[in-house]
Amino acid sequence: MNNKFVFRTALLGCLLFASSFARAEEEQAYAGQILSEPEKQSPKAEIKPLNLTGVMSTPANAGEETDTYFSADEIINNDKLNTVTAVGNVNIIRNDITVIADKVVYNRVDDIVTAVGNVILVEGDGNVVFSDYVRLEDKMSRGSMDNVKVIMNDESRISAKRFRRLAQDNKVMDQAVYTPCDVCSGSDPLWQLKARKVKHYPETKNMVYNDAVLELKGVPVFYTPYFSHPDPTVKRRSGFLIPNISSNNYLGETFTPKYFWAIDDHQDFLFTPSFTTDRGILWGGTYNAYLPRGEISAEGTYLKAETRDNKDNYSEDKRNRGNLFLKGRYEINDYWVADTDINYVSDRYYLKDISLPQKDNTWLTSTARLQGFDNRNYASLAAYYYKLVTYVDLPRQEEKPLVLPLFNYENISDTNQYGAYWQNTFDFASVFRENTNSAQRLTMINAWNLPYTSPYGEKYKLTASLKSDLYYIDSYLNPRNQEYTGTVARVFPQIGLEWRLPFVRSDEDSRQIIEPVIVAVAAPNGGNKVDKIPNEDSQYIEFDDTNILNLDRYAGYDRNDTGSRISYGINWSAYDNIMGRSSAFLAQSYRFKKDEGFGENLDQSSYFSDYVGRINAAPNQYLDLNYRFTLDKDNLKLKYSELTANVGPSNLLRLYVSYIYLRNNKNAIIQGYQERQELYTALHMGLTRDWTARIYNRQDLSDLDKSLEYGGSIIYEDECFKFILDIRRYNYNSPEYDNDYEYTATFVLKTLGSIGSE
Repeated sequence: MNNKFVFRTALLGCLLFASSFARAEEEQAYAGQILSEPEKQSPKAEIKPLNLTGVMSTPANAGEETDTYFSADEIINNDKLNTVTAVGNVNIIRNDITVIADKVVYNRVDDIVTAVGNVILVEGDGNVVFSDYVRLEDKMSRGSMDNVKVIMNDESRISAKRFRRLAQDNKVMDQAVYTPCDVCSGSDPLWQLKARKVKHYPETKNMVYNDAVLELKGVPVFYTPYFSHPDPTVKRRSGFLIPNISSNNYLGETFTPKYFWAIDDHQDFLFTPSFTTDRGILWGGTYNAYLPRGEISAEGTYLKAETRDNKDNYSEDKRNRGNLFLKGRYEINDYWVADTDINYVSDRYYLKDISLPQKDNTWLTSTARLQGFDNRNYASLAAYYYKLVTYVDLPRQEEKPLVLPLFNYENISDTNQYGAYWQNTFDFASVFRENTNSAQRLTMINAWNLPYTSPYGEKYKLTASLKSDLYYIDSYLNPRNQEYTGTVARVFPQIGLEWRLPFVRSDEDSRQIIEPVIVAVAAPNGGNKVDKIPNEDSQYIEFDDTNILNLDRYAGYDRNDTGSRISYGINWSAYDNIMGRSSAFLAQSYRFKKDEGFGENLDQSSYFSDYVGRINAAPNQYLDLNYRFTLDKDNLKLKYSELTANVGPSNLLRLYVSYIYLRNNKNAIIQGYQERQELYTALHMGLTRDWTARIYNRQDLSDLDKSLEYGGSIIYEDECFKFILDIRRYNYNSPEYDNDYEYTATFVLKTLGSIGSE
């Protein structure tokens, strides 16, 4: 926990004890007396701890004998009184404290320094103290000041009628005022914190306030007769944090107090029960543990829910609804590390009802994994579990499996005298489903690689690989609607040769590179055995610029990239000192047999594939464009298109555009999403120095032809205050959640923290 917690705790005290706006009459003597110089602006949105204890701190070497250095226009020694009087432009340095004044009297017998007239005290940490009268004693570690004004090292300002430093380093400020805001003469700052008395007890590390008032533009908004909090040196301590007030269609109005429990130096727990108007109490909490070689973070909620029916009359009586998100990582030794990411929810509607993270996901994926790294060796042992959290019901055969275990081992050998090396992969997966097929697979891939660069700059890479698979299949319903159970084995050899020849042209200001690429692959036809082997890990595939030159274009192991082919393309890139950078890529593939290749994404009636490519352009700071596409090989019409672009100056008017078109996929498992055509636009506007605005819209351009989500935000931000108003509206396919919306309003007071509502 950082120092922000200190002042969030303080503000919570204001909220809990607020009873009136009464203030002592003596406050009127110092109202509006905040130091107004200098007017330098602090960095925006900078939240630093309010440190009232730094003024007149005890030097680290206060117990040691330290010389005191004087500098003045005139120095008068009085041997009878044993004093030294410095007059005119007086500078005194002792330890890390510097005193500047019109006149200073130093009593050598009592070790008392008295400074009068335009006194300035500069501390080692950068704080500057202004006063009319300063009295320091006991090696300048104790004393008092009158009419104190302080500029902190973060440009914050403090004023007090009197500042006293007592025994045991205890400090007292009378009629203190604090603000981090810029102040104009004759006007109140945007916000300031006042207190009749502020006490600091270093032994217990506590700050105590009497009659504290928070003012906005001179108007008191919070008052408390007494509250205390840890001083800024305390990094973590148990206590209340700022509560949250929110509104939700399902929960109704919600009030969430927060209590932070610092269990020890390495563990903490944040307790966040939510008291709702419609659903009772929503229990919640977050636990963090920081271990010597790892960490654990867990957050969850629990709700006693009522019976509810959805549009399909699917009744859920979940007396124990809830969720758990748990992440952990532990470094067992220098070679092995274990990590887990558990995402559990009681039912598919819970995340949307409570408006929790991952509410828009289709699946929640939970993993547990053990990984080992050793030079050129890598090993992984993992388990995967899937939970459906969308309102769409999937076909029975598309039920997500439990994968336990998933084992992978990879080894890359040292290179020999010719630069050749072996790459060996072993992979085992066991896939279980409750209502449909299960499978166990053992795969071994042995690949020999020989890279070579010719004297003319040609780059070659020869790869020869052999993939061996052994399956046990249980109750697999194949594309012919026939069920298969049994053992299947297959062997798949492959040879590939890659050739590149980069041509470079450069001058003083720019450089261009043109690189033709050819990849030839020799592999047998057929052999995938789709009637006996289910496709678990190679379903969601796209033929595009990222994989056209790969030896194996599948991401998984269940399908082999069969058939011989030649892929060819050209890379172009340009780098300019003035015009920025640009690049382009275009490629095509030719196969020797029509019905072989990369799944069903290739036209089975042609030897040639479609053209795939990409364009990247960032000629200056006002344009950054990325475009990926697929062109029909016959008529060059677009079949796939994806565009992202940022246009305009980032601090004035910045437009972001994202467009994607995915062609119809007959194998799409979620009905209604076979084709996707979507446009996302966002406009960021810098209205003034302090005001910015942002609006956005996500539009479906296919069958739905409507806005999926839209909204905007407006932000005010200056040196001491930030306000954020964010509004968004969602349109779902489910009538139960259609036209759902949410809004958040957040106020940030520099050094105090934030108050938010949603």
